[in-house]
Amino acid sequence: MGSGKSTVGTLLAERLGVSYRDTDADIVAAQGRQISDIFVDEGEPYFRELEREAVRTALAGHDGVLALGGGAVLDAGTRELLAGLPVVYLSMGVEEAVRRVGLGAARPLLAVNPRRQWRELMEARRHLYTEVARVVVSTDDKSPEEVADAIVDALPHLPGDAPRTPGKETQ
Repeated sequence: MGSGKSTVGTLLAERLGVSYRDTDADIVAAQGRQISDIFVDEGEPYFRELEREAVRTALAGHDGVLALGGGAVLDAGTRELLAGLPVVYLSMGVEEAVRRVGLGAARPLLAVNPRRQWRELMEARRHLYTEVARVVVSTDDKSPEEVADAIVDALPHLPGDAPRTPGKETQ
């Protein structure tokens, strides 16, 4: 949350000459309402089902930079789909998160005691992010342009057996 995935993803797509897509935006467009409203009206399990399907659909049909919501990696099936792809994890510390988004009410998982909840979310998710990521880029104290440059610099050097497939760069 607040790592800059939308801004960085758009810049990265431009630099790579591919399109950009965000699965959260796909969900909002399909549902005709904000994610926070889906959480309130239907609950997190319902949203996670929508998210799973949005990621599956996007990975099957999109040939560009794909940004995933922060909870997408909670699903084991999603993590399996990401295996072998050049996934980039945009990391940041809590102070950077506060500076960027204020950890406000628009973030349904951070509604009460946002600093503590952000830390707890990160403690619970960080190992999943690093499990699927082939490269980790810290966004702390960096402009979106600097983060995009760091990703471009890392892409030709990503480890793994599978060759890099342009258009499958995932955040």
